[in-house]
Amino acid sequence: MTATHGVAGAPTERPVQTDGGSDGKPRKTSLYGDYEKVYPRRVQGRFRRIKTITNWVLLSIFFVGPWLRWDRGPDAPDQAILIDMPGRKAYFFAIEIWPQEVYYLTGILVLMAILLFFATALLGRVWCGFACFQTVFTDLFVAVERAIEGERSDRMRLDRGRLTARKLGLKTAKTLVWLLMGLLVGLGFTLYFGNTPAFLVDILTLQVGMAPYGTIAVVGGFCFLLAGYAREQVCIYMCPYARFQSAMMDDESLIVTYEDWRGEPRGKARKTEDFSQRGHCVDCTLCVQACPTGVDIRKGTQLACIGCGLCADACDSIMDRFNLPRGLVRFDSVKNQARRAQGEPVSIRWLRPRTVIYTVALTVAIAVMATALMTRSRLEVNILAERSPLYVQLSDGSIRNGYTVKILNMERVDTMFTVAVEGLPDAAMTIVGYDTVADDPRTARLAVAGDSVGTFRVYVSAPPERLDGAATPFTFRVEDEATGESVTQSANFNAPAR
Repeated sequence: MTATHGVAGAPTERPVQTDGGSDGKPRKTSLYGDYEKVYPRRVQGRFRRIKTITNWVLLSIFFVGPWLRWDRGPDAPDQAILIDMPGRKAYFFAIEIWPQEVYYLTGILVLMAILLFFATALLGRVWCGFACFQTVFTDLFVAVERAIEGERSDRMRLDRGRLTARKLGLKTAKTLVWLLMGLLVGLGFTLYFGNTPAFLVDILTLQVGMAPYGTIAVVGGFCFLLAGYAREQVCIYMCPYARFQSAMMDDESLIVTYEDWRGEPRGKARKTEDFSQRGHCVDCTLCVQACPTGVDIRKGTQLACIGCGLCADACDSIMDRFNLPRGLVRFDSVKNQARRAQGEPVSIRWLRPRTVIYTVALTVAIAVMATALMTRSRLEVNILAERSPLYVQLSDGSIRNGYTVKILNMERVDTMFTVAVEGLPDAAMTIVGYDTVADDPRTARLAVAGDSVGTFRVYVSAPPERLDGAATPFTFRVEDEATGESVTQSANFNAPAR
C-alpha cells in the first residue's frame, strides 16, 4: 500500500511505498532499487565472434581514418577525412563541405537515421549490440578489466573484499590503463582536425595551443567515465534510442527471444537427467551473467536489452552440454515464437509494409543526397546594399547606389567571372579597382583566387526617369567564364520617391 505523511499547512511529502514491519506498523521503503554493478561473464560463440570482428573493424576505421591520404591537387590538404577549422571546411575523400553547405551534413544525418530505422525494423537493436561506440568501447574496457582483475567471480570477490595492497594495485593498474585508453581515443578524435603526421608531432612536442589538449581531455574523459564506469547505465538511462525503438519494430522484427514454451518449467538438472517431462532451462543463469546490461531474457523483451546475442551464446553452450537442441535463447520474431510454440513452420518475412516504406525512404534519401552533391554549384554570390546613404544623386542628375558583392569561388584554380547588371534600363556599373567592358557599361570582368572569397565594391547608377519609384528591383548575374555556370542575385535600386 502507499502512505502519505505530512502536517496541516506544510508541503506534503512524496508518496512512499510501505510494507508491514514485524510489529504490524507501516514501514518506509525506497521507491528506487539500489544500483547493482554488472559483471559480464566471458562467453564464446558465433555472436561473440561477430562482436569481436565488428569491434576491431570499427576501431581500425576510427584510428586509421585520420592517416588516409587523398590527392586533391596542389595547395590542398591531402588528408582523406579532415575537419579544417582554420580553413572552415570539411573534407571526406572527394567531397568538400563549406560552412554554408551545412545542410548536407543534415541530409547525411537524416540518411543515417532512416538507415537505423530500417536496420531496427529488420534486425532489432543490431546497432546497439554491435556497432554503437558506447557498446564497442565498453566491451574493450571490460576486456581490459578482465585481463587485469580476472574473470567474473574474481572481480566480484575483489570488489567485495577489504582493501589490501593487492586490490589497490589491481585497481590502480586498471584505472591507469583505462585513462591511457581514454586519452588515445581523445587523441584519435583530435587528429581528424589537422594534418595528422605533422599535427601529431606538434601535439607530442607541445607545439599547439590549448584547444587540442582540451579536446583530448574532454573526449578522453568522457570515454573513461562512460565506457569504464557508467557502462550499461548509458544504454538504459542516457540513450534515448531505447525509449522509442519499439515504434520502429513489429512482430516480424528479429529480436533476442526466450522460448518459454520449451524452457519452462525450469529447474536445476543433472547431466544425465531426462528432459521429456520438464523444461530445457536448467536455471544456470549464464544468460544473465553474460549480458552486458544484466538483463534476464527469460523475463521477456526488456528496454535494457541491446540485442548483442551474448545470452544466446551462453545458453547454446549449456544446451550442448546437456545434448539439447540449441536456440532456447535465439534471435527470432515474436510471430515466429508463437508459431514454434504451436509446432507450425516458421519463416522470416523480410518484405513487409514497414520495411518497404523504410526502403523507399532510404532510396529517395540516397538519390536526393547523391543528386544534390553531384549538381551543387561551385559558385556562390552575396549582395549587400549600402545603407548609409541609401543613394547619391550625381551632378548629371543620375542616381547612384553602392553595393558590396562577394563571390565565393569553390574551385581550386583562379577563375575569371563576368558580372552584369540586368533589369535596370540604361544603368552603368563601376567597380573600384576594375574596368567595365568597353562596349557595355553594365558588365565587368572580375578575377577571384581559387578556394577563396572575392569582395568587391560596386556602384550602380541609373537615370531617375528610368526608375519605377523609391525601390526598383534588378539582378546581378555572375558567370564563370570557363564553365558557363552562372548565379543571379536580386537587389533593389533605391531612389527618391516620385
